[in-house]
Amino acid sequence: MLSTAPYASGGYPDIDDLYRQQGQERDRKKREALLHQLQRIVHDQVLQAPIYHLGFPIGVGPRVEDIMVAAIPGFYMSPYEDLKLRAR
Repeated sequence: MLSTAPYASGGYPDIDDLYRQQGQERDRKKREALLHQLQRIVHDQVLQAPIYHLGFPIGVGPRVEDIMVAAIPGFYMSPYEDLKLRAR
């Protein structure tokens, strides 16, 4: 979170100061107040970006009839909705 950290891009002095202060604060209530203040700043300035991962659950096993390798270009195997099971 500090602007001096490896791979940090840009910085916010007020966030850096609060981060250092909460790290040195021994009183639990005061530290909690500092962390809430820090969270409020991060929230108000929208400093986070969601990470999105498109993943498909897949099925492989002895009862699977066809795993449909490369059914969807760019993916390893087909998703569950395209899975076909062998008759018992």
